[in-house]
Amino acid sequence: MLSARNLRKSLSGRAVLRDVSIDIVPGAITVLIGPSGSGKSSLLGAISLLHPPDAGVVEVNGATYRFPSDEPLPAPWPALGVVFQQFHLWPHMTIEENIRFPAERRGGLDEKQLAGLIDRFEMGQFLGRYPNQVSHGQRQRAAIVRSVILQPRILLLDEITSALDVEQTAQILNHLGELRHEGVGILMVTHLLGFARRAADHILFMSDGEIVERGDVSMLNAPQSARLQRFLSIVETAR
Repeated sequence: MLSARNLRKSLSGRAVLRDVSIDIVPGAITVLIGPSGSGKSSLLGAISLLHPPDAGVVEVNGATYRFPSDEPLPAPWPALGVVFQQFHLWPHMTIEENIRFPAERRGGLDEKQLAGLIDRFEMGQFLGRYPNQVSHGQRQRAAIVRSVILQPRILLLDEITSALDVEQTAQILNHLGELRHEGVGILMVTHLLGFARRAADHILFMSDGEIVERGDVSMLNAPQSARLQRFLSIVETAR
């Protein structure tokens, strides 16, 4: 379980999170949508504690983190996994070494699970290459597998389908469904409303650093706020 209450954060004097509160429950996929610059990636950084909030409370798997705080924070990883758009793959390691290293360091690499993930995401042909020798989509798949192999109970995903084709996106959707059935709580940022409709149990709409509207998939068909109505109209027009 992950809960965040009244998170606030400013960057260069501009508020990017304004009293944001969310819950990520086990066995459910929560999809976060909103226009560019609305604070979605900042929210993932805050609740993962990689870029802590200026104020608020984050609870992760029974541990409570209060901000502001001058004390060192015990890391919530790997029980909490994150895949950002930048991937953060080590350039001096091959794709396979990137995937293996975090799990082997913690003594928890499941070779059978790894082989299954490599097969599912069709990675066998480029495992021995370095990140700068593979495509953006291949790096994206590597970052996803590296996080999943650590068997997190909460998984945060930032635009993980941005460089994938339709078939690979379907594979991701299927695997997220499997993780959900295993009890993993998932928060996923996406700009693909079709993907959100297929994947989401809960949807959050964020604008200008605030959660403006929340509900199930039906809110995409009957938005209550003017801001969500405008956002959906723009997205539909751009298709």
